[in-house]
Amino acid sequence: MLFDETYQLGKIIKPHGLRGFVAADFDVDDTTAYQKLKTVYLALPGAPTKLVAHAVEKVQPQSGTRVLLKLQGIERIEEAEPLRNATLHLPLEALPALDDDQFYYHDVIGFTVIDEALGELGVVENFYELPQQDMLAMRYQDHEVLVPVVDAIVLRADMTARQVFVRLPDGLLDIYLAPTTRQQDEADEPV
Repeated sequence: MLFDETYQLGKIIKPHGLRGFVAADFDVDDTTAYQKLKTVYLALPGAPTKLVAHAVEKVQPQSGTRVLLKLQGIERIEEAEPLRNATLHLPLEALPALDDDQFYYHDVIGFTVIDEALGELGVVENFYELPQQDMLAMRYQDHEVLVPVVDAIVLRADMTARQVFVRLPDGLLDIYLAPTTRQQDEADEPV
């Protein structure tokens, strides 16, 4: 399995108990949907793009997004410890189907961003998953502009037309286009 053919399901936090269980955090809304998981791909911290398949013996949902995970062949805490901070991956085709107005971030990279007031703005280059909220990164007039990914701003995606429709807050683009104090000072210096 190639790294680009997967999505990150979550991350192993730490070993749990003495019998090879690990505590993991799944980046999903409903951990119970993964109780019958048969195989997961691990990327260890020392080799973050190399995936190793592991058979899953048990997924035991805890509170929130936390689960206890038992991988085949991991029988003791000493065997589980090297898995600390490993990321958990599944094949892209295992992603759950979405409603028509929803999309996965990786699906819209390269799509044109269309603002309902300003029209065509730029192209989606990336998404940043920050602690406060996720941000869509687009290129606009040679500047990277970050757009908060919230329902009131990022409205929908048209998969056929390869477009993402947004309603940008007033002044958002101005923040990125206004010269910084340093740039202004450099422009004011005599030549």
